Amino acid sequence: MSQSQSRTPQGRTGTAGAPDPRRWWGLVVIALAQLMVVLDATIVNIALPSAQRELHMSDANRQWVITAYTLAFGGLLLLGGRIADLVGRKRAFTVGLVGFAVASALGGAATGQGLLFGARALQGVFAALLAPSALSLLTTTFTDGKERGKAFGIYGAIAGGGSAIGLIAGGLLTEYLDWRWCLYVNVPIALIALAGAWVFLHDRRGHGGARLDVPGVVLGCGGLVAIVYGCSEAQPRGWGDGLVIGLLVGGVALLALFTWWQGRARFPLLPLHVVRDRNRAGAFLTMGLAVVAMFGMFLFMTYYLQVILGYSPVKTGLAFLPLTVAIIIGSTQISARLLHLLPPRVLMVPGTVLAAAGLFYLTFLTAEPAYASHVLPAELLVGLGMGLIFMPVMATATSGVAPQDSGVTSATVNTAQQVGGSIGTALLNTIATSTSATYIGSHLANAAKEAGGRLTPGMREGVVKDGVVHGFTVAIGWGAGIMLLAAVVAGVMVNGKASGHAPGAGASGTAPEDAEAPAR
Repeated sequence: MSQSQSRTPQGRTGTAGAPDPRRWWGLVVIALAQLMVVLDATIVNIALPSAQRELHMSDANRQWVITAYTLAFGGLLLLGGRIADLVGRKRAFTVGLVGFAVASALGGAATGQGLLFGARALQGVFAALLAPSALSLLTTTFTDGKERGKAFGIYGAIAGGGSAIGLIAGGLLTEYLDWRWCLYVNVPIALIALAGAWVFLHDRRGHGGARLDVPGVVLGCGGLVAIVYGCSEAQPRGWGDGLVIGLLVGGVALLALFTWWQGRARFPLLPLHVVRDRNRAGAFLTMGLAVVAMFGMFLFMTYYLQVILGYSPVKTGLAFLPLTVAIIIGSTQISARLLHLLPPRVLMVPGTVLAAAGLFYLTFLTAEPAYASHVLPAELLVGLGMGLIFMPVMATATSGVAPQDSGVTSATVNTAQQVGGSIGTALLNTIATSTSATYIGSHLANAAKEAGGRLTPGMREGVVKDGVVHGFTVAIGWGAGIMLLAAVVAGVMVNGKASGHAPGAGASGTAPEDAEAPAR
């Protein structure tokens, strides 16, 4: 091989240092896979009532259609990231695609609730392998500062807007085909992405000399699953329930043991130097807090539009379209253009403040129709804000990471997102339901006293609707406060420079991730 020829970081032969000319097609493949994973967190939501009726699920069991996926996904992401580092990111990516497609087909063909719950958990398992390998491939494919900004902008738009797109797709598929197509639709997407991966994605071989940290897997995954499960059970049981308290305390204890063990393990699941970096830790916390608030908004606005305003599934999905567009604009047209010129927190802090303002505006909702006057302006503010948050958070969290740690770092970003979403849904929903119950109980008693004990169905329905909306607005107010806390975290902890300050640097001004580095 001549001196002008060398092996590129992607494993292709070409001019030394020359980027892969097909890298943007690789980005399309990665974006397809990420879209599929993010879609599945929300696309089933609108289909859930139809699935419940057909499979005869109880109200208590129906939550497992959602929880089985998020528990497996959030709890196994760190393991998936480490497997990607060990066996190779492209190999992990393709296995994840195949597994996700098979699990989706099983769920779509489910004849009973047990099979559907199991298929959703299996989807979460393979999503935990697919998501970190996708972000890791993106990290090692794009190293130029400007190109990296554009690539992360597109990826951030997919990650941020995918949830809303899932609601739209779920409405269309449920209303015009069948709820099962909300799962079947993953099969053709996975097949297209699989074909593209074989052609356009390239990667080094995995680090076969290392070993999986089995105690770390048990402690870390067990702790995350316990906390997420405890939060999901807080809605029906209450925060003071013995099981909920036991799960939360046990989960925290397991994570404390996990942290202790990671400083002593020979091949740690999560090397502590990954999270000791100030900018990276700030990015993880900012992501988790922001998603807590955003998932709450999706949950409450879906119920507000369908239950209070009487929107159809399709109309509800379309009502979220401005939010998706705003996220895409914020990621690709603002963040991607400015990240290499401005420090990440100069984008993250205004983004969290904008999103908090949009959430606060929703606290003025009433049971009267208010889409144009309240929901739409709030969606635009939240969407632009989240677009400013997602891309710099992802770029900051994954910059300056050695190749052998890129998979687990990418997994930690996704873990922060999934666990934040699960905790946010449980926490804010508990606040909303308890507040609504208190409001409805007191106001029904007052209305009955004023009416001489004779409440008409219309009066009762009006009090119930007012109470439900009141619960939503109180919970969304808490979400706005959590979003402001994310602004404080980003402003205090993230102090990295603009990537343009160092040629070829990442978002924090550090060396690019795919620079060859000796294994530690």
